[in-house]
Amino acid sequence: MAGESKDCYDKDDMDVDEKDKMPPKSGVMDIDGGHLHGERSDSKLVKNIGKVVRDLRGLGFTSMAEDAYASAIFLLLKAKVHDLAGDDFRTSVLESIKGWIQAVPLQFLHALLSYLGDSFNYDSPSSGLKSPLASRPPSYPGIDAPSEALVRWKLRLEYFAYETLQDLRIAKLFEIIVDYPESTPAIEDLKQCLEYTGQHSKLVESFISALRYRLLTAGASTNDILHQYVSTIKALRTIDTAGVFLEAVGEPIREYLRGRKDTIKCIVTMLTDGTGGNSNGTGNAGDSLLEELNREEENQENSALEDGFNTDDKQAWITAASWEPDPVEADPLKGSRNHRKVDILGMIVGIIGSKDQLVNEYRVMLAEKLLNKSDYDIESEIRTLELLKIHFGESSMQKCEIMLNDLIDSKRTNSNIKATIGQASQTSTVSEDSGISLDILDATIISSNFWPPIQEEALNLPGPVDQLLSDYSRRYTEIRTPRKLLWKKNLGTVKLELQFEDREVQFMVAPVHAAIIMQFQDQTSWTSKKLAAVIGLPVDVVNRKINFWISKGIIAETMDPESDDHMFTLVENTSDVNKNSGDGGSCEELLAGDEEGEGPVASVEDQLRKEMTIYEKFIMGMLTNFGSMALDRIHNTLKMFCVADPTYDKSLQQLQSFLSGLVSEEKLEVRDGMYSLKK
Repeated sequence: MAGESKDCYDKDDMDVDEKDKMPPKSGVMDIDGGHLHGERSDSKLVKNIGKVVRDLRGLGFTSMAEDAYASAIFLLLKAKVHDLAGDDFRTSVLESIKGWIQAVPLQFLHALLSYLGDSFNYDSPSSGLKSPLASRPPSYPGIDAPSEALVRWKLRLEYFAYETLQDLRIAKLFEIIVDYPESTPAIEDLKQCLEYTGQHSKLVESFISALRYRLLTAGASTNDILHQYVSTIKALRTIDTAGVFLEAVGEPIREYLRGRKDTIKCIVTMLTDGTGGNSNGTGNAGDSLLEELNREEENQENSALEDGFNTDDKQAWITAASWEPDPVEADPLKGSRNHRKVDILGMIVGIIGSKDQLVNEYRVMLAEKLLNKSDYDIESEIRTLELLKIHFGESSMQKCEIMLNDLIDSKRTNSNIKATIGQASQTSTVSEDSGISLDILDATIISSNFWPPIQEEALNLPGPVDQLLSDYSRRYTEIRTPRKLLWKKNLGTVKLELQFEDREVQFMVAPVHAAIIMQFQDQTSWTSKKLAAVIGLPVDVVNRKINFWISKGIIAETMDPESDDHMFTLVENTSDVNKNSGDGGSCEELLAGDEEGEGPVASVEDQLRKEMTIYEKFIMGMLTNFGSMALDRIHNTLKMFCVADPTYDKSLQQLQSFLSGLVSEEKLEVRDGMYSLKK
């Protein structure tokens, strides 16, 4: 039969590839540059196809005949959808596809059905019982009174177009979300397609598969995964405002991120940095993800208040009128979607499982940032804290607020101390026996009870600097009697200006690096052991810290043949030193320059380890008595018996982290989720 149909096309010279060469004629219908004579029921094409269909019907092949021309139309429609959609996600194509359906296939089908006598007017009694789906539609271009059969064809074609476009967009959903928000038109098209087809489960299954293959891998950084997660939430809430399917899509990402050690730190950085939640850093300056979320909430509240004082009553009527049951994929434990909204911050915090862990991590990061500051400018930190207080409550952020107040008080105290210098005689502007002016010293005075544990390191500062600190402490005590200062000599920043025979360079360094280089002021060569003894640090620490000055070309390292020790010598002339020697080191460069990446504040993991050490004996005793125990059982047993001071109040994830540390120390072993003593 296919050959007979092809012959009909050949006889009428209507090959699709050759029709492009035919000029337009009056009274014909345009199909992508080709022209089918479909406006007249007696056109050769329609007449020939109609004859074939009529003959097949006479032989009893009615369904075969319809399938033949239907498959050709669907293939042409599929090619058109692929051509219009392509890989351009910044333009909506749905309306163009629907317009093409009305302009091309429906015109042809109207002519064919009219020729076959299958076209009945709605008002004609011969039309019989009509389907409720085929209610009287609006008139189509070029068609005065569409028949019920034509309406059915329109529904079939549009459903096929929606499904085809939906499958294309779902297959490229990962790329669409990467390009969000520029790809919003593609998201809107996909939303309309899913509303028409109802195939949301296909989106969930396909996107989860793409995530596991392309994102949830060891090669992807935690920061990239988090930013993609946020983009996924923003994009999919357009499709699913209630978050039913977003919950299913996000679960693999959350589960994977819980297994990464740096997840909490990356979340805090993403919430508080100035990239606006964009991994490429294209956000506005000072525009953090937290500020973005706060703006969205304000916009929602403002839009809700625009209708006047009876907004709640109106919203209740709207909700009741638009009520729909939850889809079968919805988690019944999450509550009805009519009472649920997509909360980006809540979903991010849900990765960790507890807001307290996020607050503690932010507190540590805030402490490091404040201690590394060379001035008292904390406007951005205050703005971030106020936003966090909105989401997490003032009580949770109380310690962080005290830390910022310490900086404000330090600025005031520092100004008062320097004011006393101006009131004294000119000779008192220089610290006694030091030769260094107090004007160059700015101190950050902290309330240690409210700050995270500070990493202390024994450090012997040069005599003039030590005397300067003592003079500052004396003046502070005079102003704030009876308070006294206890200096954390390893913390802070020092601005140095080094003068050599052929150059002058400036550096912003940590106190330990300043203490090292200042020893070379009176003595140009030191062995590592003698230098370590003077500074008060272990030899290996000195060898590690001095690498900064070696990398800058300030110090040269050799081996002392007599003592078999490292010899460090000051480089006075840099004619043969690499060009890095003339570059001043920034504070950030130096603070990140240590090989071990030590910070001034103990990390959350170190604090947890210290707090959990007291429970180690309990855990060892339990495993001695019971042999092996699962994580849940250990957790519940500790909560049951450790009720006195200190009370066991740790989460399951914190306990798991502590037990993993014991396993790495070879005190415990774990098999199939069961912990036991190392044999």
